[in-house]
Amino acid sequence: MSLPPWPAPKLPRRTGRAVLLLERMERLRAAQRALSAAKEELARGITIETGKPLTESQGEVAAVIAKIDFAIDDAREYLTDRNTAGGQHPALVRQCPLGPAGVIGPFNFPLHLGHGANVAYLLAGNPVIYKPSPFAANVAAHYGEVMAPHFPRDVFQVVQGSGDEGEELCLDPRVRAVCFTGSVRVGRTLAQKLAGDFSKSLALELGGNNALIVCADADLDNAARAAADGACLTAGQRCNATSRVIVEKKVAADFLPRFLAALQNYEPGDPLRAETRLGPLISAAAVERYEKLCDTLHGSWLLSGKVELFVAGKRGHYVRPAAIQRTDDSHADAEAFVPVVSVYLADDLDHAVRLHSATPFGLTASIFTRSEATFRRLGARLEVGNLYANLPTTFSPSTLPFGGWRDSGNGRPGGRGFIRFTTREQAVQFTGFEAQ
Repeated sequence: MSLPPWPAPKLPRRTGRAVLLLERMERLRAAQRALSAAKEELARGITIETGKPLTESQGEVAAVIAKIDFAIDDAREYLTDRNTAGGQHPALVRQCPLGPAGVIGPFNFPLHLGHGANVAYLLAGNPVIYKPSPFAANVAAHYGEVMAPHFPRDVFQVVQGSGDEGEELCLDPRVRAVCFTGSVRVGRTLAQKLAGDFSKSLALELGGNNALIVCADADLDNAARAAADGACLTAGQRCNATSRVIVEKKVAADFLPRFLAALQNYEPGDPLRAETRLGPLISAAAVERYEKLCDTLHGSWLLSGKVELFVAGKRGHYVRPAAIQRTDDSHADAEAFVPVVSVYLADDLDHAVRLHSATPFGLTASIFTRSEATFRRLGARLEVGNLYANLPTTFSPSTLPFGGWRDSGNGRPGGRGFIRFTTREQAVQFTGFEAQ
């Protein structure tokens, strides 16, 4: 795969830069209207290719449309040049484009996650090449057909391919910014291979092994529903999915029946039907990972897993939610990405923190308690980028930053504020001009 030659970024004078930003905003507004007109086709396309339930796909497209509003608000705050005190002489700080950006998207949110980076880079004046997951090639192509006409030629492009093509795009020296969403293994490989090109911006949104902590004073019904939702939305194929539930021993006997009942409400079904809450996994390889977990995790199974090849007369990669009570922390360094939940009983809240911290990931965590003091005290000890009280680990609203710590990423928010990483600052100081 070869990339077209890119012109060097132009840096017009300040008034011209403001005009260009306003023009880019208007182009995004036009693209937003086109996305709104195509929203039903896009949602259906996501479901057909990935198996995500239609209601979830509709929510994803709604988030895609809303993302443009948030990005434009962020652009007004972060992308404008600002005058500043420069000592003896006038000065300003400019926000300059990085250059061509490569965005690598995942299959589980094939439009939303890549789109957030696409819009931010475009608003900042960077051309974008978007490579979606091959599991969502058709709907991503449709998305590109909707978006591209609203920009000058080659400013926004969609390219297809496997991981090899994605890596080639990221490593191309003409690409000056990379946003990758995917596995820790691939993210770490990219970081190592790009280390020598230290001026290239790299944003990594990687995996998670997220825990929901149930304190003794929690609303157990609410906690059980949230844990089941976090484990089963998108069939567990979310970086912020609930993979672990840590519950204080003194309420475990009351919590566990509620949690298992909530899990069993997720029945595999045809993802195109409005009532379906649990669609198929993405591939046969994902089913193999599910089966391997069910075979190798040590503990007492609370809800046994099951693979179903046919649901509602349709063949697919369907599985049922599973839960196991465990004492060991094996597999803590791996992302499940299937609806299999490990349950741990904590002697007290200090023990709960130790159990939570057994994983190298740090994406999301939820604490269920009626006490704000308990939430603050416990939350201050959890190394995660996204912390919630009495909400699912999958909450993650577009109104807030979203990014992981530790092995979950390099802390660059995939939600609000990502636009801060789409430019480079230039300090300008001037004096000695003749009066005009």
